[in-house]
Amino acid sequence: MKIIDAKPLVNFHLELLFDNGESGTVDLSSLAGHGVFEAWNMPESFQSVAVTDEGAVRWPGDIDLCPDSLYLQMTGKRPDELFPALHNRMSHA
Repeated sequence: MKIIDAKPLVNFHLELLFDNGESGTVDLSSLAGHGVFEAWNMPESFQSVAVTDEGAVRWPGDIDLCPDSLYLQMTGKRPDELFPALHNRMSHA
């Protein structure tokens, strides 16, 4: 799962487009101001989001977020829905 486009919106929201054609918005406001995400306190920092060659989102200062976790947040799906092997492991436990 890769992100192919990311647009910063107000209040630490990102509009995302994934390589499977799904798109939507994620709310990252709970991260803002904490740890490395303190950099987002400067508005231009959050606005400078970019998509990496690996399909993740990245900001200056080596801040990046995993596309899989953003996809799960955006769609509301469970990890075993995205990764069927997890479902198989969990059902055999």
